[in-house]
Amino acid sequence: MKKIVTGILALATFIFYANAQQPGKMKHHKPQHQMGMAMKGINFSEAQKAQMKANRESTKEQMKELKKNEKITAKELKERKKDIRKSQKEQMDKLLTPEQKNQVAENKIAQQQKREQHAMKRMDEMKTSLNLSDAQMNQLKMNRDANQAKVKVIKENDQLSQSQKKEQLMALKETQKKNLDQVLTPEQMSKMEEMKKNHMEKSRRK
Repeated sequence: MKKIVTGILALATFIFYANAQQPGKMKHHKPQHQMGMAMKGINFSEAQKAQMKANRESTKEQMKELKKNEKITAKELKERKKDIRKSQKEQMDKLLTPEQKNQVAENKIAQQQKREQHAMKRMDEMKTSLNLSDAQMNQLKMNRDANQAKVKVIKENDQLSQSQKKEQLMALKETQKKNLDQVLTPEQMSKMEEMKKNHMEKSRRK
């Protein structure tokens, strides 16, 4: 039931389902987490472990010092972070053996397949729980895809400040909520709001 409720809540802001979190509150996995998942199950030598730890600490320190610099622009900050992560990845690649690199590639493919399977499962749960028609599902998917493209443009616009990006994303979110009202029936909207309310009450009691 909890998974279904999560799926229903995702539908409430359906077009933000994949990547329309607010700047500064991104809930996608961070690069470090993604790298850790890709390395799962790989046997490293003690020397490799020591070097990886040193690399992580070096990257962390560089990021820390970068954040202290108040004179750089948002664009420069983004570029420098990108360079630091790129350097970390290059250092990691040098440490891995050909066999380990193959396993990393296989892990990444497995992760992507798992995400896709999870997304499909949630979509099916949402369709069943709200009794959505195929036409409704297709329209919601189209709205999501169009939104993802708009979100990408906003996030990658280096001319915008973080607050401006947040403002534009929130405006986009409100627009898509209105689109959601046009796709769902009053009964479906009512059921969704009821489950959302129940979920929030349970969360407060925890």
